[in-house]
Amino acid sequence: MAVEFLVHGGKALSFRCFILGQVGAAMQDKDTWSGRFAEPVADLVKRYTASVGFDHKLAMYDIQGSLAHAQMLAACDIISAQDLNDIKRGLGQIENEIISGEFVWLLDLEDVHLNIEKRLTSLVGDAGKRLHTGRSRNDQVATDVRLYLRHEIDELLGLIKALQLALLDLASQHTNTLMPGFTHLQVAQPISFAHHLMAYFEMLKRDAERLIDCRKRVNRLPLGAAALAGTSFPIKREYVAQLLGFDGVCENSLDAVSDRDFAIEFTACAALIMTHLSRFSEELILWMSPRFGFIDIADRFCTGSSIMPQKKNPDVPELVRGKTGRVNGHLVALLTLMKGQPLAYNKDNQEDKEPLFDTVDTLRDTLRIFADMVAGIAVKPEAMSEALRQGFATATDLADYLVKRGVPFRDAHEAVAKAVRAAETKGRDLAELTLTELQSFSKLIDNNVFAALSVSGSLAARDHIGGTAPIQVRAAIARVRKLL
Repeated sequence: MAVEFLVHGGKALSFRCFILGQVGAAMQDKDTWSGRFAEPVADLVKRYTASVGFDHKLAMYDIQGSLAHAQMLAACDIISAQDLNDIKRGLGQIENEIISGEFVWLLDLEDVHLNIEKRLTSLVGDAGKRLHTGRSRNDQVATDVRLYLRHEIDELLGLIKALQLALLDLASQHTNTLMPGFTHLQVAQPISFAHHLMAYFEMLKRDAERLIDCRKRVNRLPLGAAALAGTSFPIKREYVAQLLGFDGVCENSLDAVSDRDFAIEFTACAALIMTHLSRFSEELILWMSPRFGFIDIADRFCTGSSIMPQKKNPDVPELVRGKTGRVNGHLVALLTLMKGQPLAYNKDNQEDKEPLFDTVDTLRDTLRIFADMVAGIAVKPEAMSEALRQGFATATDLADYLVKRGVPFRDAHEAVAKAVRAAETKGRDLAELTLTELQSFSKLIDNNVFAALSVSGSLAARDHIGGTAPIQVRAAIARVRKLL
């Protein structure tokens, strides 16, 4: 059983919002809490404390939560069936107004919740006033944010999968494309380009697992906690949770309204995803440089220079690198937001939304554009192969060769180091030394050493799960395709 989300396909649609910047325009009859105060809130304070400029993004989720709350109130005989019908009718009209851009968002009404409630009351009268029975804006907003974030996590998981598929498609074409693997950005050992791409697939797989796990803690219902202590009305929280598709309820009312650890956890997951994409971006930028020349990025992801006509700048991966700092900053902002708050709800928590919304938007756009960019990468195998002729990439293979013939590894390491120094002096690769020259470093070397020193031989020798042997990389690609 679930409340039908009125927007198309259950998705929150983007919409234009019109906010009256002139405080006092279309002012409501009286403030929601005006009975307590001897003077009105100052105009500057209204502008400073209002959140409708950004929390209108939650409008559809606010309507969704309100529908479930109203249905529960009617089921518990707290409001009448007629009130419920009026509320449904009014919220349906408000949703249509929001989607069409006709809804007028009033700064005087402070936030998304009061804007919708005021409009509902103007449409259906006292039924609209009864909707807030048994709830507070504290548990209302916590519910809205969780509904929003749950939806966005599901969307992001689909985008991660799309990027993984783009990586698999590119990797499938290059299991035999050889390139240097690097440590310290120095040539280390031969690998396949496909093996390198699959490292990022694994990172994204963990990223998806983290989001799935995070979603479990997002998907708990705060509604019913009211302001902080629960409500005296005979509500059924589990019923609302069932209507809204939550896995359960938040079991402590103080915690339910005051903590935003679910948003912090999500932002930490997002920061890790962006960090992985930033690392990949750094490599794409390096590989596209003529000093590497390993790949080319499609023109649609690049820009030119206003002064240098030859330039083709990898703007998209550079911006991914930059936007990662932005998301990391949002994580720190949310942690700092919460670190000094006593229980229960505090106005500080209004500041959770902009960092969270921007994190979601940045990550969504980045994943979408990255998948398209990966699909458009042109690989240059010749340049990768040429790079393997520098840096003595098969030196470890020569050490392994000696170990297999009984030489202790440390002694083999020393012998190969001397061979590398000699080859470097002569301006040749290890595989270009003669058998006699190689035997001067160990008498155990014979003519079959050159198979071990070949780049293809080096790859083929690493024939185990997780290794870079083409047969293992192809098997890895096949395994994960089945998982996806």
